[in-house]
Formats: sequence, C-alpha cells, structure tokens
Amino acid sequence: MEILRVEHLSKIYGKGENEVRALDDISFSVEKGQFVAIIGPSGSGKSTLLHILGGVDRPTSGKVFLNDQDVFAQNEDQLAIFRRRQVGLIYQFYNLIPVLNVTENITLPVLMDGRKVNQQRLEDLLTTLNLHGREKHLPSQLSGGQQQRVSIGRALMNAPAVVLADEPTGNLDSRNSQEIVELLKFSNKQYGQTLIVITHDESIALQADRIIAIEDGRISRDEVIR
Repeated sequence: MEILRVEHLSKIYGKGENEVRALDDISFSVEKGQFVAIIGPSGSGKSTLLHILGGVDRPTSGKVFLNDQDVFAQNEDQLAIFRRRQVGLIYQFYNLIPVLNVTENITLPVLMDGRKVNQQRLEDLLTTLNLHGREKHLPSQLSGGQQQRVSIGRALMNAPAVVLADEPTGNLDSRNSQEIVELLKFSNKQYGQTLIVITHDESIALQADRIIAIEDGRISRDEVIR
C-alpha cells in the first residue's frame, strides 16, 4: 500500500546567474513499511529532498502526498502539527534539547501537542533503545551513540507515518553506527515504520529494501533490492 507519493518535485534557490536547482522534477512513491536508502554525492539534493518530505522546507513546484494528504496544501500551523504527528526526523547531530533529560527529550513531540504521554509506548522504547537507568540523564551525560538512541526514541514516540533519517550514523564510530542501523531496521519491522534514510555509507544502503540514487537534483537510479 502506498504511503508516500512525490510528484514532479523541484526546488530552486536564488535567481538568474545565482540560480541553483537543488531538485529537478523528481517523482517516486514509497510503500508502507518500506526501508528506502537515498544515496548520492554531496550537493546532489538528497538532504533538500528529505527536508521537503518532512515538511521542514517547501518545494518551488510539485507536490508531496502522505497518506493521500497534500502536505503543502496545509497552512503553517497545520504543517507544524503534521511534522510533530506524522513525521519522525532523525539528524546526524542528534538535535536534542540540552536542558531536557532523556525522558523529556523523547516525549517532547507529545508534550508540545498538549497530549498525554503513552507510558507503555515510552517504556517499550526505553527497553528497545537500551536507555533504562538513564531516563534522568541530560544529553551532555550521554555518549554519542546514546544521544542518537534518544533521537530515535523521540522520532518514534508519536508512531509517525514515516521516519526520515539524515545521515544518522555520520557522527558515530563503526560499532555505534551498526547498532543504530540495527535499531532503525528493528523499528521498521517491529512497528511497521516506513523508513527513509540518507546515507553516504554503501554498507547501510545495501541493508535497505530499495535504493534511490540522486545526482544533480535528479533520480539517476531507483532499485528494489529485496
């Protein structure tokens, strides 16, 4: 079943001689529960694509549909709610709030909505992410791998329709990198999460169900692996 559809997406920065076409007429769709790796050289447009899919940036033209909802037909207030409830974003540098502890960082998307925290889901995530005993720790008291686990927990807390990860292992050593990849794969299977990961690491890309390669803002390859 299709969960995400991108139609003729373009993103242009600047004008005239300074114009940069970051994305150029991109179209594709993603099935629910699919693990997709997006690869490409620096400057190819893959991070721009991820930010547009997550509603963080707006396209110059084209459309994005998530669960048949036209993402950019929403106003800014609706888009903010959409980002909190429908999208889980994971970044290379964690983006945790330094004055909030582990539990507070994980539950932040729920609390920002003024909703009650699902304690069972929180408990399940703390167990899955091996964060028990660190619930009251601040980010500065955690290792890089632990901080990224908290970031994953925050992304999964609202059970979003899609999880978007931008180089989630780029700031970690090889052992922690593989642990994070295994956690993302586990969430993909355990929770049926649709997972889209940007990566320069070919070994990570080869663990996905599908690889989409982007060059100069265009899709150069779209291959289903499994």
